[in-house]
Amino acid sequence: MKRFTWALALASAGLLSACIVVPAHHGGYYAPSSVVVVDTPPPAPYVEAVPVMPYPGAVWIGGYWGWSGGRHDWVPGHYERPRPGYRYEPHRWENQGGRWHLRAGGWVRF
Repeated sequence: MKRFTWALALASAGLLSACIVVPAHHGGYYAPSSVVVVDTPPPAPYVEAVPVMPYPGAVWIGGYWGWSGGRHDWVPGHYERPRPGYRYEPHRWENQGGRWHLRAGGWVRF
């Protein structure tokens, strides 16, 4: 029985070593699922501590205030690979007639 337990533990450890956990990746292309228009202006942006660049040429995409659950919700920044021929246009809120519209960011050809 003891030998079986060790074999099972060793097999489980081997299977778990194949697991890779990575942070959620936004992919760089943003398509809003719906238009966000609210009456509440976004709070001031957070001052984010930009982590060390994970690889040469990485582009820092700053965080922004999104909208979730009926309130502003901070979406933290992250690094992405640069896209030749493109520049990153950040998310932004625009005031139009007293209502706030969230304009989705993403990679834009220049």
